Amino acid sequence: MANILIVCTANICRSPVAAALLRDRLARRGLTNWQVLSAGTWAMVARGASRNSIEVARRAGLDITQHRSMMVDERLLNGADLVLVMEIGHAEALRAEFPHQAHKVHLLAEMVGQTYSIADPYGGPLEEYERMVDGLTEVIEDGLERIIVLAKENANGRG
Repeated sequence: MANILIVCTANICRSPVAAALLRDRLARRGLTNWQVLSAGTWAMVARGASRNSIEVARRAGLDITQHRSMMVDERLLNGADLVLVMEIGHAEALRAEFPHQAHKVHLLAEMVGQTYSIADPYGGPLEEYERMVDGLTEVIEDGLERIIVLAKENANGRG
C-alpha cells in the first residue's frame, strides 16, 4: 500500500480531479488499497470542488461531489509516500517549507519526463476545465508507471 498526495492551490479545481483520476487508474491496475488524497497550498476554508470541476469529472465517469478542500500540512506530507504538484511554484514552496519532505515532492508533469505547470482553470469557462481534465488524464495515464514506482520506492523506505 502507498499513499499519494496531490497538491494545487485552493484544492477545488485541479487536485480533486487529478486525485479522482489517479484513484480510478490505480483501481484499474488492482491497486485498490492505495490512498490518494488532495490538498491545497492556499486552501484556508473547507470548500467543495468547483462546479465546473464536478462537471468535467462527471463526464469522465468520476464523482467528486463529496470533496472538501484542505490545506496541505506537515501531517499530510508525513503520511504521503509521493507528493504530486500542479505547478513549479507549488513544488518550490513545499520543498522550502518542508525540507525534510522535499524528496517526495514532484511536479506532476515530471511523471512523463516534462517540466511544466498544469494551468489553473479557476474562474474560466467550461472549456478551460475540459482542457484541464484532458491534460490531467494524459499525464496520469502516461505517467502511471512512474507514479507507481516512485510511490512504492518511498513506501518501502518507510517500512
